[in-house]
Amino acid sequence: MNHGIGQIISGSLSEGFVMRFACTTDIEAIKTGKFVCIQGYNHRFFSIITDLKLETAHPEILLFPPTDKENLLKDLLASTSTYATAQLKPMLMLNKSNQISPVKTVPHHFATVREATTDDIALIFGSEKDPSKNYFNIGNPLDMDAPVCLNLHNLAERSNGVFGKTGTGKTFITRLILAGLIKQDKATCLIFDMHSEYGLQARQEGSHTFVKGLKTLFPNKIAIFSLDPIATARRGTAPDVAVRIPYQDIQVEDIMALQQELNLHATATEAAYLLYAKYKKDWLTTLLTQGINAKELAEEVGAHPESIAALYRKLKTIERYPFFTPDPVPSVTQTIIEYLDKRKTIIFEFGNFTSTFCYLLVANIITRKIHSSYIAKTEKFLGSKQTETEPAKLMIVIEEAHKFLNPAAASQTIFGTIAREMRKYYVSLFIIDQRPSGIDPEILSQVGTKVIAQLSDEKDVQAVLSGSAQANTLKTVLNSLDTKKQALVLGHAVRMPIVIETRTYDQVFYKAMQIDTPENIENDLF
Repeated sequence: MNHGIGQIISGSLSEGFVMRFACTTDIEAIKTGKFVCIQGYNHRFFSIITDLKLETAHPEILLFPPTDKENLLKDLLASTSTYATAQLKPMLMLNKSNQISPVKTVPHHFATVREATTDDIALIFGSEKDPSKNYFNIGNPLDMDAPVCLNLHNLAERSNGVFGKTGTGKTFITRLILAGLIKQDKATCLIFDMHSEYGLQARQEGSHTFVKGLKTLFPNKIAIFSLDPIATARRGTAPDVAVRIPYQDIQVEDIMALQQELNLHATATEAAYLLYAKYKKDWLTTLLTQGINAKELAEEVGAHPESIAALYRKLKTIERYPFFTPDPVPSVTQTIIEYLDKRKTIIFEFGNFTSTFCYLLVANIITRKIHSSYIAKTEKFLGSKQTETEPAKLMIVIEEAHKFLNPAAASQTIFGTIAREMRKYYVSLFIIDQRPSGIDPEILSQVGTKVIAQLSDEKDVQAVLSGSAQANTLKTVLNSLDTKKQALVLGHAVRMPIVIETRTYDQVFYKAMQIDTPENIENDLF
C-alpha cells in the first residue's frame, strides 16, 4: 500500500502548494524533481517537488540547539517543534472518471500527498503495451521503477531537441529516442552523424565498452551514406553508399549559410551571386579554376577584384575534400530521396572529415535539395488527395544546432526555414546542442518536445525554458539534475514535465528493439 508522505497545508494555483512532511517520512530520501500525487475530494493533482525547506514552530528553540549527545531531545523536538516542507508544482489533474485536464482548482487543507505509483505513471504517460504503438519508454521517474513513455506520434508532429552540456549523454538520449521512432515506424530519419556515433557501434561514455549503433539494431531499416568510406570500413562494414558531391550541387545559398563560419564580408557573397548570374551551376568551378586571376574574373562578372579574391581564398579549401568533385557525377541527393521513399532511415557519416565547415556545408547542400523535393511531394499529394502519394514524415537530425540556427544564420539557412514551417511539408528537425542560448529564440520556441540534461550556464537554462509556463519552477528542478543519466522532459510528447533517469542502453534494450526476424535474433555482435 502506498502510504502518504505528507499533507497540504497551504498554497495557490500560481505559486504551487506547500506540503508538510509526515514525521515518519525519511526527508533525505526525497529529491527535487520527484513525481507525487495529491489526493483531493474530487480530483487527483499530479505534481513535482520543486523545493525542500526546514521549518520550526518555535524559532527560539534554534537559539540553543541540542548537542550531538542529546538524541532524546532531538527526537522530542522533531516530533513537536521542527518539521520539513516541500513546494509542489501541480501540472495536471484527474477527476473521478480519470479524465485529464489542466489544473484549475486547488485541493483541500490536509489533502494527503503520496508518492506516485506505477499505475499513475502509465495513466499519465501511456504504456508500451498500448495497441497504437505510440508510446516508447525512455526512462523512470526519480527513485521509481516505472516506465515513462514519450508519445511518438506527437513527437513526430513537430521539431524536437536534446540539450545539455558536454558529457551529459545527449548522444545516448538521442540514440534511445531515434531507436523508438525507427522501431515503431513513426518517422523516417536523416541523421547527420558528425562523429560516427549512431551507425555501427560507439564507445559508451566514461567507459571502455562499446554499444550497438542503430544500423546494428535495425539492419534492414537503415542505410549508411559515408563521405569517408575507408573510415566506415575500418569500423566494421562498407557503407551502403560512398558519397561524392559535384561542385554543381553547391549553390550560393549554401555558402551564405557559412558566412559567419568563413568570416565572409557581404561584398564577397555579392560576388558569389554575380558569378552565379553569369555561370549558373558552374559558378564554383569557374571561381576555383579562374579565381587566382581575380582582376580578370571580376571584370567579367562586374564584381570588385578584392571581393573575388576573398571568396576564392575562403572557398579554395573545398578542394581539400576528396568527396567534392568538379566532375558532373550523379547527385547523391537523388539517391538519398530514393532511400527515404522506401522508408529507410539514413545515417550520413562524415568519417575523419569532422570540421565544422565540412559539416555545415554538406548538411546544407543535402537538406536544401531534400526540402525542395518534399515541397513538390506535398503539393502533389494535396492536389491528388490520394493516400498513396502522401509523403512519409521525415526528421532531420543535426548536431551543433546553434551553428545552423543562430540568429544570423537562421534567416538564411534551410534549417531555419524548416523549423518555422512546423512540418508543413512533412519535414521537421531533431536538434542536439550544448548551447541553446546560441539558437535563435524564435526557432527555440518552435521546438515541440525538449529533453534537457544538466546545463551549467545560466543563459542556456533561461533560453531552453523560455516560453514554458512553468519556467521559474522548472529552473530549480533543472539546476538539481545529476551530471549523467538524468534529464527533464517537457513538451508536446509528454502530458506534463517530468525528471527521469534515462533508460539503460544494454542487452535488455537490444532485445526489446528486435523486430522478431531471424536476422535480428541472430545479430548479437557485442
